[in-house]
Amino acid sequence: MPRFDRRSFLAASALAPLALAGANDTPRTKPPKRAKPAPKKVAVVASVYWYLSHAYHIAGRFLDGYMKGDEHHFPEFGVASAYVEQVKANDLSRELAKEHGFRVSESIEDALTLGTGKLAVDGVLLICEHGDYPYNAFGQKLYPRHDYFKQIVSVFEKSGRTVPVFCDKHLSYNRKKAADMVATANRMKFPLMAGSSLPVTWRRPELELKLGTKLEGAVLASRGELEIYGIHALEALQCMVERRFEGAQPAAQGVKAVTCLQGDAVWKAGDDGLWSWELLEHALGRSTSRNAGDIRNNCKRFPRPATWGNFIKGPIAFHVEYADGLKATVLQLDGHVADETFACRVAGQKKPESCLFWLPPPPGAAFLEALSSHVETFLATGKPPYPVERTLLTSGTLDYALESRVAGKRLETPDLNVSYAPPADSGFMRGDYAKPVK
Repeated sequence: MPRFDRRSFLAASALAPLALAGANDTPRTKPPKRAKPAPKKVAVVASVYWYLSHAYHIAGRFLDGYMKGDEHHFPEFGVASAYVEQVKANDLSRELAKEHGFRVSESIEDALTLGTGKLAVDGVLLICEHGDYPYNAFGQKLYPRHDYFKQIVSVFEKSGRTVPVFCDKHLSYNRKKAADMVATANRMKFPLMAGSSLPVTWRRPELELKLGTKLEGAVLASRGELEIYGIHALEALQCMVERRFEGAQPAAQGVKAVTCLQGDAVWKAGDDGLWSWELLEHALGRSTSRNAGDIRNNCKRFPRPATWGNFIKGPIAFHVEYADGLKATVLQLDGHVADETFACRVAGQKKPESCLFWLPPPPGAAFLEALSSHVETFLATGKPPYPVERTLLTSGTLDYALESRVAGKRLETPDLNVSYAPPADSGFMRGDYAKPVK
């Protein structure tokens, strides 16, 4: 047992007031609780709610708040209810409901009405990611996002009132269902936001192409499960190449054809000039996970997890032909990289532009905090930070790409004639996430 002399005791006593003074200033270890109930209510509609799930990360920021700069911030929207479809032993929604006092709902209608029979919340978080759902022949996980959305809309119709709806990641695995969601929101005139966290996460360097930048080609290097990460890659690609247009009027962002390649066909396409090895070299120059050795061997030797499906061997490429003539390619390079990097060739510029989409790792997964902060603003203003048509386009492009893989051929995409104006500000996070305490 340690012994303290008089000098040590006096020194410790002198520091005690300082320790007490800082006891309430430790938001990174002991964040404060809400001092009073949030003035507005949000309903969470989720497939699952377990540790490190998307619902945990996004809804959790509305429960516990999060850091903004050096201050702990609570959104003006608080979680009033949660419908969780799949509740198993690792579920956290019941425990959190007791801790935070929100309603546990057995149906989507109850989550939105809070048992009153009519819409009783100010916004909806539709987070259908993770959970036990089957895959189809295209390798798409059949998440019921569209079904959840229809049940939300049914409450709107019965109540004669609508509120903003955020849909995490792509709108639907099926392009027709995705189009129906956007058309319904437009018809009923309620704000709809969707999409990946990659367009709003940190970039290294902080590359923002000026609106109207003319592009002559682009490559996005990525990784991960075919569809689950495919949407992240396409969203990251689209948020960059959309800036070749300028002005407030909708521009023809649409896609005219998509080709999916796999295995050695990916490398042959690069050798034949379908996509650019030079751009890939610049993209990989930004990667912090890049493997040593030959890219072909690394991708060939990668042991794909069984849960990803055994129908994929080696790399994957989504080659996208845009209506205005731009051609861009997403390369899923598992075994060689485990991050997302971008490179493009700008007209009249010798050296390509490139960046890393930086994703702070779990357990915090601050890239979802970046998304949550935009969702908070969206719920408050009813104005999404970027048009939902972007995610309509990426959802449809992904659906066609996975169909192209099975068909083994290039597919024309006449229904992807999507138009929208890119946002003036890209909305990605600037600066450093981790900062010394002042």
